[in-house]
Amino acid sequence: MKKVYQKPFRHYLLEDAQSLNPLMEAIGDSRVVMLGEASHGTSEYYTWRTAISKRLIQEKGFNFIAVEGDWPDSFLVNRYVKGYSDGSNTVHKLLQNFNRWPTWMWGNWEVAALVEWLKENNQTKPVSKKIGFYGLDVYSLWESLEEILSYVEAKDPELVTAARKVVNCFEPFNNDPEEYARAVAFVPQDCEEEVLDLLTRIREKAAALDKENEAQFSTEQNALVTVNAEKYYRAMVKGGSNSWNVRDEHMVETLNRLLQFHGPEAKAIIWEHNTHIGDARFTDMARSRMLNVGQLVREQHGRDKVFAVGFGSYKGSVIAGKSWGAPMQKMDVPEAQRGSWEHFLHEISPEDKLILSKDLKHVPELRDTIGHRAIGVVYDPKTERFGNYVPSVVPERYDAFMFIDETEALHPLHTPLATNAPPDLYPWTF
Repeated sequence: MKKVYQKPFRHYLLEDAQSLNPLMEAIGDSRVVMLGEASHGTSEYYTWRTAISKRLIQEKGFNFIAVEGDWPDSFLVNRYVKGYSDGSNTVHKLLQNFNRWPTWMWGNWEVAALVEWLKENNQTKPVSKKIGFYGLDVYSLWESLEEILSYVEAKDPELVTAARKVVNCFEPFNNDPEEYARAVAFVPQDCEEEVLDLLTRIREKAAALDKENEAQFSTEQNALVTVNAEKYYRAMVKGGSNSWNVRDEHMVETLNRLLQFHGPEAKAIIWEHNTHIGDARFTDMARSRMLNVGQLVREQHGRDKVFAVGFGSYKGSVIAGKSWGAPMQKMDVPEAQRGSWEHFLHEISPEDKLILSKDLKHVPELRDTIGHRAIGVVYDPKTERFGNYVPSVVPERYDAFMFIDETEALHPLHTPLATNAPPDLYPWTF
């Protein structure tokens, strides 16, 4: 890695929630604030994102948090924090619904603390003002189908036939996305027509309602997940960057639907990995024709209305797996590679700090490409130098950066893994 600029520049020490004042000022009247993380298993990334989210909700009127999680499981959290009955009387039981690997990503005590705060904060608010919690991801093909069928059987018998037609199409593949994807990847016989027809029918029903309610919105969203998940799994088997793009395009489409649902003045907080929220145009992802949430949201909403915060650390520990589907374990995160963004920030001072990208305009060396560490749910500390550093123009990729010199692994709930194990051919682990 190349040597980077060594002279200090303006930064702010991170000690408590009041240390975020410069960040709140820089965010201004942004409509979408994207909060990243350099891994899915680091405690401080979750706790600092919680601190930022609380201030955004209390001081700037943000309406919901949207995370890199599946829609059905996250919607149960949404119902819980808004005080609706969902069968879960404790946050521990609630978060055990995130029972597909990696279970620790949302089933952890750090998220439990956020969820309990949201529930308490919502208690005195009218229904229209309660803060929501939603999932942006695309993986939940069968779970979303089950939610659709359950809803239409109870609420809309006219749609039962269309829903059962989709279920019957997927049934021969034993609820296994890998089996379905491999079977239909190179032949025209698939379930695309059936899922598109179901989505169309559900949307027609929604358009006929005098006032769309959240349950109906969720049913339509599950239909959208089914459409895009079917597309995602087919693309995944064929390889290349298309499956990544399908996934991130789905997440942005979901975000836009949520903003529209909450009204023209709605504001959103996004929790996702740096690799999703940091603008892909300022990384080597662009060479592979990969786009991401950060790029698309900036393009669609305007850079002046979007604020992206990256996260990273110099060393510490993390929860991850040695391979996809492997048991989670606490791993050491070694000192950052010399010449990387994280190593440079440590060399400036071994303190937790906030950096605003606008303060780096006078440092041309830092506006060049620098290696920036990214740890996925699959991780091996011994080989991280071969694939865990993303070449990035950091001040353009993010609007601000939160640096934690030494981090600790998050605290999982140890949720029992679901019997329908995830496929092992995911090309991306972020």
